[in-house]
Amino acid sequence: MKPRHHLYLDEALTEELDRLARKPGTSKSGIISDALRAYLARGAGKEADAVLKARLDRFSGIINRIERNQDVLLETLALYVRWQLTITPPLPESEQAAARAAGEARFQSFIDQLSRRMAAGRGLGQELVQRLDDEGDLAPAEAAQ
Repeated sequence: MKPRHHLYLDEALTEELDRLARKPGTSKSGIISDALRAYLARGAGKEADAVLKARLDRFSGIINRIERNQDVLLETLALYVRWQLTITPPLPESEQAAARAAGEARFQSFIDQLSRRMAAGRGLGQELVQRLDDEGDLAPAEAAQ
């Protein structure tokens, strides 16, 4: 048994449906069923695809920006580590304990400063990426990679 549905149509659609249903071998239910099937087969899927495509395009742009920012940060870190290792001479054994203590104090200062900047929403990485964008050092092709 088929479920019963109650539909309200405007006058023009009602007249057209009545006219079509007068043909032999047709019924109002059959006409509406065929029309609804055709609509769902051709249109409903495409509308959902269009909405999903727009959302996926937006996500793709966000991911590209995240990847670019990550590349900038990793390259910055690598350059800094290489520079630091190049200019820092090895310490004599007698000075290593004092250097270690000074390093711990500097690291704690670094963590404190980092915590303040992050709590204030002023990330140095964001500032660096913004400066690079402003100076035009990152071409759009590099940004997409």
